[in-house]
Amino acid sequence: MKKIMLLLALSLSLEAKIQTIVLGAGCFWGVEKHFETLTGVLSAVSGYAGGDFPDPTYESVLAHRKRSGVKNHAETVEVKYDDSKISTEKLLRSFWELHDPTQGNRQGNDVGNNYRSAIYYTTPEQKRIALATRDEYQTLLSKAGYGKITTEIAPLKKFYKAEAYHQDYLKKHPFGYCPNHATGVKFPKSSAKQETKQLTPLGGKEIVVIEAPHCRFCEAFKSDVTAHYRGSLPLRTAKTSQLKGFTLSQKIHGTPTILFIEDGKERFRHVGYMDEKAFYKALGAFKLGKESEAYGVAYNQNTDSRFCRRYEKFAHTGDGVFIDTISGDILFDTRDRFNSGSGWLSFYQAVPGAVVEKEDNSYGMRRIEIVAKKSGAHLGHVFNDAPGGRRRFCINATVLEFVPREKIKARNAAMDK
Repeated sequence: MKKIMLLLALSLSLEAKIQTIVLGAGCFWGVEKHFETLTGVLSAVSGYAGGDFPDPTYESVLAHRKRSGVKNHAETVEVKYDDSKISTEKLLRSFWELHDPTQGNRQGNDVGNNYRSAIYYTTPEQKRIALATRDEYQTLLSKAGYGKITTEIAPLKKFYKAEAYHQDYLKKHPFGYCPNHATGVKFPKSSAKQETKQLTPLGGKEIVVIEAPHCRFCEAFKSDVTAHYRGSLPLRTAKTSQLKGFTLSQKIHGTPTILFIEDGKERFRHVGYMDEKAFYKALGAFKLGKESEAYGVAYNQNTDSRFCRRYEKFAHTGDGVFIDTISGDILFDTRDRFNSGSGWLSFYQAVPGAVVEKEDNSYGMRRIEIVAKKSGAHLGHVFNDAPGGRRRFCINATVLEFVPREKIKARNAAMDK
C-alpha cells in the first residue's frame, strides 16, 4: 500500500509540472517548429482554436476569413511543456519575440483573421503571466516605434488538431515556407529573473494565495478552487517575494498559504491545500462574519425571519438572477420567482446544476434541504405546494445577492478575461 501511495504521489507531482497552452503567431508551420526546439517543451501540435464554429478544417478556416457574423479560428499550436524545465514566463517571452504581435489579422504577407496573434490559456497563472509579459513587451515595442499589441488573450475553449499533412511540415519539407516575422525587439536578459509585478493591498477585504513553483498542492488548489472562483471578493495569487505593504501575522512557511486580508492586514490564514467546501466556508466566515445572520443561515442551517428586510428588498426586483453571496454562482432566476405569500423568496426551480437536494429530518419533520453545490451553503427547503402542484423552492434571502440580467453577462465576461 505504501508503494502504491508513493507511486500515486510521484504521478501527481509529475502531472502538476506538465502544462498546456495554445499559441497563435501566424502560419502554424513555423510556430510549431520554433517551440519544438525549446528545452522543456514536450510536444507542439498544429491546429485551430478561438473560433465559433465546430470541427474546423484548413479549407473551412480559409473560407471563414471573409465571412461576417462568425468568429474564425486562428492557426495555432498546442504546446505541452514541463514547467520544471521551462517556465511559463520563459515560454511566453519566446512567443512574443517570435513574431510581430501588433499586426492584427495578419503576419507579414499572410493576411487574414486566421493568422492573428493569440494566447489561449488553460490556467489562471498562465493568464496572469500572459498579461504581465504583454505589458512588458508593449513598453519595449513602443520604445522601438511599434504600435499597440493586438494579441487575443482568452481562455482555451477547445483545440482542434490540424490535418496530418500539416504536422511537422517543415521536418518533411526542410525548404518549405517559413517566413520570419520577428520584430527583433528582445526582452532584457536580466528581466527574466525578476518578479513580473509587486502585489500591494487593494483596500477592503481580499484573498491572496501564496504559491511556489512546482508545488503540487498549489496546482491542486488552482484546479479545484481558483480556476472556478466567481466570488465578489478579489482573489489574487503571488509569490512571497512579490508582497509589498501587507501586514502579516507571521512569515509564510508553506504553500499554498491562503491569506484573508482586510485593508492590507491579515485577518487569518490557512496553510496547505483546501478543498472547495472548506475554502468557501472559510470565505463565508471572512466575508459575512461568523456572528452574522447570513453566516448562521449558510452554515448553521438557521432560517430568516418571515418578511425580513432583505426579503422585502429582493421580492420586487427587476429582471435578473440571484447569486450565492459566498461563491458568486448563479442559483435562481427571477423568471422562476413567484409570490407565495409565505414571507420567504419562492421559486419554481433552481438553475440546473447549481444546487444539491438533501433529506432533512430535523425538528421531527421530513423535508428536502437545498444546498448551494459549490459553497455548501444552506439555502432553504423545497416543498410540493406551489400553484398547479408544482415544487416551491423556499429560499432565505440573506444568503443571496441580486444581479440585473444586463449586468450578469458583463460580469461573467470580465471574470473570464
